[in-house]
This record gives sequence, structure tokens and C-alpha cells, in this order.
Amino acid sequence: MKPLISSRSSFLAIVLFLVCGAIVRSAIATRLDGFTFDEAYHIASGVSYWREAAFRINPEHPPLVKLWVGSIISATGFRLDTLRQFTDKEDERNFTEQNVYLNNDFRYVQRRARIAMWVLNGLLVALLAFVLRRAFGAGVAMGTLLFLAIDPTVAAHLPVVMTDLPVALLSAIAVVLATVAFRTWRWSDLMACSGVLGLDLATKHSAPVFLVFIALIGLVFALTIPPADLESRASRFAKLSAVLFGALIVLWGGYFFRFSESRTAETTFNRSLDLKISDVQSPAYRLVLSALTTTHIVPRAYVWGFADTIRAGLEGRAIPITAFGRAYITSGPRYYFPAMLALKMPIGLACLVIIGFFLFFAGRLRREWNAGLAVILTAALFFLFVLIRGATYAGIRHALPVLTLLAIWGGVAIQSALELNSKAVKAMVSIALAAAALSALPVMRPWEYFNEIIGGTANGYRYFSDEGVDLWQRDAEMAAYYHRVLEPAAEIPLDLYDATEGADDPELKARGMDWLGRDPQRDEPRLNASAFSGTILINARFLGKKPYWDVPCLRAAAPAARFGNLMVFRGRFECGGVLAPYAYFAALSKIYSETPDLESSERLLRRSASLDPSAFFVYIDLGNLCLKRGSRKCALDAYQSAFQHADADPQLKSLIQEQIRRVSSEPLDRVLELRDPFLE
Repeated sequence: MKPLISSRSSFLAIVLFLVCGAIVRSAIATRLDGFTFDEAYHIASGVSYWREAAFRINPEHPPLVKLWVGSIISATGFRLDTLRQFTDKEDERNFTEQNVYLNNDFRYVQRRARIAMWVLNGLLVALLAFVLRRAFGAGVAMGTLLFLAIDPTVAAHLPVVMTDLPVALLSAIAVVLATVAFRTWRWSDLMACSGVLGLDLATKHSAPVFLVFIALIGLVFALTIPPADLESRASRFAKLSAVLFGALIVLWGGYFFRFSESRTAETTFNRSLDLKISDVQSPAYRLVLSALTTTHIVPRAYVWGFADTIRAGLEGRAIPITAFGRAYITSGPRYYFPAMLALKMPIGLACLVIIGFFLFFAGRLRREWNAGLAVILTAALFFLFVLIRGATYAGIRHALPVLTLLAIWGGVAIQSALELNSKAVKAMVSIALAAAALSALPVMRPWEYFNEIIGGTANGYRYFSDEGVDLWQRDAEMAAYYHRVLEPAAEIPLDLYDATEGADDPELKARGMDWLGRDPQRDEPRLNASAFSGTILINARFLGKKPYWDVPCLRAAAPAARFGNLMVFRGRFECGGVLAPYAYFAALSKIYSETPDLESSERLLRRSASLDPSAFFVYIDLGNLCLKRGSRKCALDAYQSAFQHADADPQLKSLIQEQIRRVSSEPLDRVLELRDPFLE
């Protein structure tokens, strides 16, 4: 093995073989996947970035991935409508989906997008291998690649137009480069680290965690390692500052070195930056965001997205969560992400990580690896510490940076099995690799993968409802079932799988489906009934216990058909959680549209609240509508109902109580709407 990878050409050949093998495995396993919920949004945004050199839509994510895909999709003749002013993210998301699904051949768009992401992620995986070879040798690099090629979560993310895997790979590359750069303090190593860190910042708003970490590690190395004869600590601090400054320059390059999100200085976001910052509850976070805006350290679109990330990812949205079979709002327990890593990672791969840890703490590894591996472990723990304090709705995809760093420990275990004279280590590593391959490689639709601890892929939805269970990739099977079974019988289903836009779901229209709510006048009697009779299409992740919109009637029933985590139920069902969410989302589609229909929205919100009053945020939207039409009593009644049904979160109840005080005592035209905590 050692002679095989001793030369650069041999190493390159093996890297290409493993990367191509991972892509082929991903292509086979995900070939039936539809778009995830965010992909159409990112693709249309990327095309607009490339063509307009403007970043006004979808600023919640930095531009790197969207620019990469948008440039390729744009070259294939993508048709994009003229941008207009949007009323909120719901309106903007609907605009982008209309363009992907109805203005273009979405299947053709998806094929091109998947190729673009395989190329991007493949390049990043290969780059990780080369920097690992520099830091720890070829064996660790090859072992890490093998780990990533087997892992099903990585396979699921390789082709999707999302930022989670690219930011995980770039973060790992930046950390590994930092372990080299802060030992040598050579400008070539420092600038490589700076460039990758800048690309990381331009990919996702979780990357600043690694910016802070690398700054702290640089300080530690500068202070604790004695400088060379011709080098001072002041020189090291200057070099560290250059690394951080260079990363910011790369970030600005992603926005074409422009502070404004459009060609003019005028703010053109779907929601003003001031309101976006005011949505953040923490005064400390608001202070930081305001300072970033005032000082122009980063582009304005980056600040907008950072505010969105803090509110949704750190402070949390009022999303119902099922974790370990229990109901939560906003976030699961603090041990959620460590447990999710343990349950979504094949047991064999987890054993490799544990073997790597054991060899490190037992002092069985090369001494020159110790400092670098300590930094990598600390980086994983540092990010995990930040992660466990935030929302858990996204599941494993937000923990991908930790998984990627842990993969390096798997690579350490594989390399140690090759070079240590220990039959026990060789046997354990071989068994772990075999077990991981047997568990993970046969799985089709790897996004839904859970390991055997929780009962395997088929049972994960019973215990969890995060986006690592399903992110709406089963629409093709749903459409096929509709055309094969329901359409010939003239049966119109209630779609609770992904129809969150009421009468206007572009993907379902593009797939030729009909659903209850598409024609509100036709469907009103069935949607206003006290119980629902007919066919329900639902995402399995919504079947777990929830604090609101719970569906015990479906949980107790046997599905008439199942396609992975798409469930089909047929019969009569009496529980408010079946129709209440439909009425709520239908109301949102009318509030946040190009031509709002507030009268119909209010009627739908009242209907949703009557079906399930525990969904307190429905009353918040109702109060906001009453505020718009100047009805103090109506607004007070709605906000008081929201306060009554809100969970025990004191901060949330305090916000509602303050809104009640203002509506009671101040002129209504001076009272701002209370942001629905369920919304993005």
C-alpha cells in the first residue's frame, strides 16, 4: 500500500478513483430524488445573481454555491422573469419556484444542477484529500475519502443545490490548512488558509464560527510556540490579521465588491434590513448586526442573511419538533445533535472514529500529528457547542461540518491499521469498514438513512421530524401514484406532503396534479368540514407527536401505500391537525403574494385556529391582519389568544405581552406587526 501512494501521480489516481466512485454511488442512490425544498429557490436566485450582478433575492445564503450553479444553468438558456419588489420571503420563494417549474423544463434544470454540484463537491473532496496529505500523509487522506464515500448523508448531499456539504468541506479544509499554516507561518500556507476561509464565508452563514475558531487557534499558536530567530510574535499577529483580512476580501469578491445588494444604493430586499434585524430577539446579536451594517465590514446582503440565520438557526423558529418520540417546539434537547450524528452515521464509521480517538489518547499515533489532530478535534467540539445551542429543525445537515471533521479521525484509524503492527487494530478497522459498507451502500434514497440503533431507514420517522428524515424529494412518486390510482377514479387528494402554497404550488402544477385547495371555490365544502374523508398524502415526518397540528388519527391508522417517507392514508379522519395547517398555509399564500387578499386570509386563519387553537402563531398572523384594518378589539382578542396558547418560553410570551400593551395603549398606526415566529 505504501509504495502505491508514495508518488504524486499514484495519489492523484486514487483520489480520482474514490471521488468518481462516490459520485457514481450518489448518482445511483439518488437518481429518483426530486428537488429538495430549497433547491429551486437557490437555482433561480443564482441565475439572477449571474445575469443581474445583484443579490436582492434569497440573501439568506451567501452567493458562492448559487453563483456556481446559476452560471451553468444560465448558459443552458434558463428563462427568468423580470424581478419585482416582493412582499416577504413567501412571495419571493413562490416567484423562484414559478420560474423553475413552470417557465422551464424543471427535469432538465435538475439534471444540469446535479452535474454542477457533483463537480463542485467532487473538487472540494479532492482538495480536502490534498491538504490532508500535506498535513498527515497520504494514508489519512485516502482513509478520510473512503469514509466520506461510504457515508450516506454525504452521498445524499453531493448532487443537491444546497450549501451544507460545501460549507462542511470548506470548513474542514480551512481547519486542516490552519494546522499547517500556524506551524510554519509561511506566507504560502497562510494565504491558502485565508483563501479557503474566504470561500467558506461566501458559502453559508455558519462559516463565521470557523473564522472565530481559526482566529483563536492562530493566537494560541502565536503565543505558545517560540518564534524563530528572525521572527517576532508581533510578526505572527500581523500575519494572522492578514489571514482574516484576506478571507474578508474573498467574501467581498463573492458579492462583486459591492456593499449594496443591487446596482443602486436603495434597499430592495423582500423585507427591509431594519425589520430583519428587529426580528432578532437578542440585544447583543442586534448590536452586532447593526455594527456590521454601519461599518460596512461585510456586504449588506450578508448582514441580512446573517440576521436570518441568527433568528432561525440560533434563536429558533416556532416549528414543531419530534425528537426521540417526544414533542418539542423550536428545538429538541441539548444532546440532539450528538445523538443525531450517532444515529445518521453508519455504526461501522462511528467505530472508526472511536478507534481513531482511542489511538490518539493512548499515544499510539505519530507524535508530529498530535497538534494538528488536537486542533481538528477542538474545531469539531467548538462547532458542536455552538450548534447544540440553536434550533434542531434541519437535523443532520446543519451538523455536516462536525461529520466531515470526524471523517478525518476515521482516516486516522484506517492509516493506523496499515502501519501499526497490531492485528487487533487491523481486525477492528476491517470489520468496521465492512459493517459500514453493508449498512450504507445498499441504501437507495440515502437522505432518509438511519442506522440500526434506531431501527434503520424505515423507522427513523417514528422518532424524529427534522429535515434529515425527508426534505420533499418524493414528489415524483406522489405524482405517479396520483396519475395511476387517484386520477382515473376522479379522486382529488389532500396534499399534506409539500403543498404549503394553497392554490398555487408550482411543482404540483408542473407534474400535472390536482389537489384539494387548487380550486378554493370547488373545494371549500370538503376543506371546511368537521372531519376529512378521502385520500391524504403526507410526509412521514409529520406523523410524530407534536405540540400543535398533531395527527393522532393518522398515527394510529395503517397507510394504504408508502413510498419511503411519503405516506398515503385513505378513509375518514377526525383530528384538527389534518386541515388546520392547510388553512394556515393557504392564508400565508394570500398574505404574501403580489396581490394580497387579506379578507380571504383572515377567514382562513380563523378556520385554522378553530380546528387547532394550540397553534398560537396563527393568532399572531390574525392579530396582524386586524392591525392592518385598524380594529383594536379584533387585534387584542387575537394577540391575547396567542398569549394564552403560546408555550412556556418566557421570551416569546414577553414579546406577545408587549404587543398586547402597545395595541391597548398606543395609536394603531404606530404599532408594528408582531413577526410570526413560525416563518423563516
